[in-house]
Amino acid sequence: MKKVYFILSLLATSFLGFAQTVDANAPEITFEKESIDYGTIKQDANGVRVFEFTNTGKTLLIISSATGSCGCTVPTYPKEPIMPGQKSKIEVRYDTHRVGPFSKTVTVNSNAKTPSNTLRISGTVEAAATEPTNDVVKPYVAPVPAPVVAPETKTTTVVKPTTPTVKTTTTTKKPTTTTKKTTTTKKPVSTTTKKTTTTTK
Repeated sequence: MKKVYFILSLLATSFLGFAQTVDANAPEITFEKESIDYGTIKQDANGVRVFEFTNTGKTLLIISSATGSCGCTVPTYPKEPIMPGQKSKIEVRYDTHRVGPFSKTVTVNSNAKTPSNTLRISGTVEAAATEPTNDVVKPYVAPVPAPVVAPETKTTTVVKPTTPTVKTTTTTKKPTTTTKKTTTTKKPVSTTTKKTTTTTK
């Protein structure tokens, strides 16, 4: 039984030694500040705040995700690897249309020695000032209907092309019949009667 405990302790020691060797070269994410207090702000004011950080490790730092604790808190994180010694930032946008105090968190996951970091935002959103309303009830005035304007009609004059009309006069010539009047003159036939006188001696 003692041998089993001894072997387990050896394995644990060797594993921890190996883990420490790996961690020595792992990237490290170091934030300038891990919480931001908005203070008291007006409704619909700018809700963006910036968390700056540096890769203080010896290898490339890769952020795999950044998630807000609710839909009103939306983080934006760098998708490209961060070189050792390089600075970058995570932007957090809070929905300042919501009135009242708030306290939200953003969880950042990476390949750093500390694989998960929690960022915090807090503050109070004041409602926008409303204009005072008069309690005097004004009499209802019916709206005057707009005058009805007849739709504008456009008159289009179509000019038809005129074709010259040729007046055709048809003259029908009546055939002229020349009637020759034939006059037959009958010459009277004169009958000469020779009178013969007979003398008797």
